[in-house]
Amino acid sequence: MAVSADGPPAAAGGEKPAAGGERPLDERRLHPVTPFRRAWAPVAVLVGWAVHDPNAAQEQLTRLTTTMLLIGLAVLIPAASLYGFLTWWFTHFAVTDSELRIRTGLLFRRTAHIRLDRLQAVDVTQPLLARVAGVAKLKLDVVGTDKKDELAYLGEGEARALRAELLARAAGFAPETAHEVGEAPVRQLLHVPPGKLAVSVLLTGATWGSLLAAVVVPPLLWFGTHSVWTVLATGLPLLGAAGASSVGRFLGEYDWTVGESPDGLRIDHGLLDRTHETVPPGRVQTVRIVEPLLWRRRGWVRVELDVAGSSNSVLVPVAPREAAEAVIARVLPGVTVPRSLPRPPRRAGWCVPLWWRGYGLAVTDTVFAARHGLLRRRLALVPHAKVQSVRLEQGPWARFKKVADVHVDTGANKTVTARLRDAGEAAALLHAQADRSRTGRREARPDRWMAKGAESE
Repeated sequence: MAVSADGPPAAAGGEKPAAGGERPLDERRLHPVTPFRRAWAPVAVLVGWAVHDPNAAQEQLTRLTTTMLLIGLAVLIPAASLYGFLTWWFTHFAVTDSELRIRTGLLFRRTAHIRLDRLQAVDVTQPLLARVAGVAKLKLDVVGTDKKDELAYLGEGEARALRAELLARAAGFAPETAHEVGEAPVRQLLHVPPGKLAVSVLLTGATWGSLLAAVVVPPLLWFGTHSVWTVLATGLPLLGAAGASSVGRFLGEYDWTVGESPDGLRIDHGLLDRTHETVPPGRVQTVRIVEPLLWRRRGWVRVELDVAGSSNSVLVPVAPREAAEAVIARVLPGVTVPRSLPRPPRRAGWCVPLWWRGYGLAVTDTVFAARHGLLRRRLALVPHAKVQSVRLEQGPWARFKKVADVHVDTGANKTVTARLRDAGEAAALLHAQADRSRTGRREARPDRWMAKGAESE
């Protein structure tokens, strides 16, 4: 939980200094390279203004002389450097017995109190330039908050040591011994070879669709408008989308490795920007198995996640179904992926012609499983313990055809829908699911970090 408090720059967290003027906490600063990163903020403001109002920016650029440009640079560079230094100088962090405190701000002070018992993930990310400089960014996922707090940047070794200490304290280790625990051991579960990843990107319809749009749309706009600005304003975003869905995806998912540790599942990936993420235990709300059309002959699937309060969304970018299901079994212990998902009754075709064949539903002792899609199949698995509410919906035509939709809401503010089920089946499912959810929550494991000794159990 992060709490902001504006006020004078007192001792950390508003505590009084100890006798002799010493700080009550061991406050630390970020890495000295941080000011260079923050010095770009004034430049980013100018770039944002130019993007927001390109006509005015172009007009101002045409008025610039060499003398004015040199004067502007002579003012901007020292001002940006001073801003970067001051924001670094007034940023401190400290680890107490129960929380991580981050103090920031030049004029308005902000103190973030991050309770260690509310931590659900601590990720280490390294953009390309950060890897060159030997620094890393620490991102913290906290239960009940949408925005991640972060420490950017720390030395690479310091970031890993702090991450291990925070996770150890979240697991219940005493403060005096937490810093000695070190990184939990990791056992590799799955690795995606670069060649397989490249082929999977080429066999994805979104890649070719975005490339086709980037090639076809700009010439059509030119013939229709003869406006260079219109072509650039449309073509550049299309090229960016095409690059993100192909090259960007390959770079981001390169060397994807999934490992298991007492902290949860560890995910390492990235060619240029390296990311080390954690799937926190007990916080996964939904698992989706995605099968693009061109992957089916090879037996490949993609596994995605919905994690409460976390930005983790991909568990496995591409893998054979058997390997992917083995990883899912580590995320959702005791869950077996259903093989048979009966379709809706044939009269559902009057509501959704042809596509009704892509819908399916199966309810086991552990999960609510719903499938949809003909070309790109998606199978969503929701553990009964994670179901927050169940709803039944029927439009006029659906009532006439005696079918209904059953919606299951999860703790990640997501909804999984079983489409066009028989009305009687849907009504029975509505009442039975409420009972399954209550039973599942009673028997579920607590949403808490496992102790390092859990491996021996």
